[in-house]
Parts: sequence; structure tokens; C-alpha cells
Amino acid sequence: MENNTTMIANDAVYGGLAECYITIEGRRYNFMHMTDFESKWEVNVTDVPILGRVGMGHKAAGGKGTWSGTAHYNQSYFRQMADTYQKTGIMPYFEIQVSNEDSQSAAGRQTIIHRGCLCDTFTLAKFQSGEEILEEELSGTFESWDLPEKFKDLEGAITN
Repeated sequence: MENNTTMIANDAVYGGLAECYITIEGRRYNFMHMTDFESKWEVNVTDVPILGRVGMGHKAAGGKGTWSGTAHYNQSYFRQMADTYQKTGIMPYFEIQVSNEDSQSAAGRQTIIHRGCLCDTFTLAKFQSGEEILEEELSGTFESWDLPEKFKDLEGAITN
């Protein structure tokens, strides 16, 4: 194992330096209110029975995007969407753009743009006595995504 290359600790990406923007009906907002965010793309895998095999084959057959996060309770963008929906029946789609970059890491910058986003739960009003900071949980779905910027391969990652 003396020739085993390992990651340099400084190449881990510090999450607090991320950027998050949302675009709603053509208007772009710096969504600096977010304190955490995660999106996932779940691939639907279908079983494929194959004659002459004991085991099943598998095939990718579509996918579903979901997102969730926590934000400071100090903006009304999503409540405005909920209000529009309850009054008109029209739920506006929006985009979420997330970029991660840590100047100390050799990984560089990665950006994901989530398209066709919907919010599935809305916090309308809340309070909490005491000295607590108000936060709200956000979640929803997205229909597609783009990767205009990707992390660089770290030194030692490619072995061939």
C-alpha cells in the first residue's frame, strides 16, 4: 500500500461557500436565505426477465428529481407562489441554481441548474417565542437538470 494515492484534505469542498439562486417567472434572486440544500436524481430501474438466466436483468427507465433544504424564515418568494396557486390554480415553475467552490480545493467549481422546479409544501406563517432564529423547511421536485460547470479530477483520481 505504499503507492496508494490518497486525497489531500484541503481538496474537500467547504459547503458554507456555496451559492444558491432561484429564478421565478424570469426574475432571478440570490437565495442567500438557504442554510442547507440537497437535490437527488432517482433513476427508475425496471426488472427485465431474460430467458435462459436465473437472475433478472435491469434497465434504466426514466427518473425523478427531488430537492429539499432549510432557509431562514425571512423571505416570501415561496409563499407568493402558494398564494398565486390557491387563487388562480396556476403553480409557477422555477429554477434553482447551486454552485460549490472552495478556493482552497483543487476541485474547482461545480454548478447544477435544476429546471422545472415545484415546491410541494409551503410554510405560511410561524412563530417561536424566545431567542430562536426562525427557519423553514422547503422541498419539492424538478424535471431536469444541467451541469454547466463540473469539478476537476483531483490529482491521483485517474489511474489508467
